[in-house]
Amino acid sequence: MNFTRAPRLTTAQPGSCLAAAPATVFNFVSYPGAPSGDSDAYLKVAPDGAYPGFADCLANGVPASQVAILAATQRSIAFSAFTDPSGPPAWLTIPSWAVIGTADHAIPPAELLFMAHRAHAHITEINTGHLSLITNPGTVTRVIIDAASATAG
Repeated sequence: MNFTRAPRLTTAQPGSCLAAAPATVFNFVSYPGAPSGDSDAYLKVAPDGAYPGFADCLANGVPASQVAILAATQRSIAFSAFTDPSGPPAWLTIPSWAVIGTADHAIPPAELLFMAHRAHAHITEINTGHLSLITNPGTVTRVIIDAASATAG
């Protein structure tokens, strides 16, 4: 696993706080049964060089009291999830909906829009960061209900 290069999802368009060297952004922890060279990755809480820290990067717009809880209880992601191919995309065969946070610091909004347009998604843009489910639950709920209603059969 190459932990020196930032994942393409965060570097395809400029503006991601995760685009710094992975060791600047993540704490890596090995896990039992991991494929050779893979590790669980946790976002660092404190700023480190070009990385602004968990609060500004992932949780911008979330109240500080919630940010501390989110940072302490974050679930890991296998670093390979950023680099391994995912297989045939579901959006090729099923309808898609996207909530785009125009203030997302983790995945640049331009990349989110590119992916949503490529999927021919029904797009809802809102002025929020990456954690729109927390900062704008009503909008996210409405989009989920709209998607469920449109595809109920």
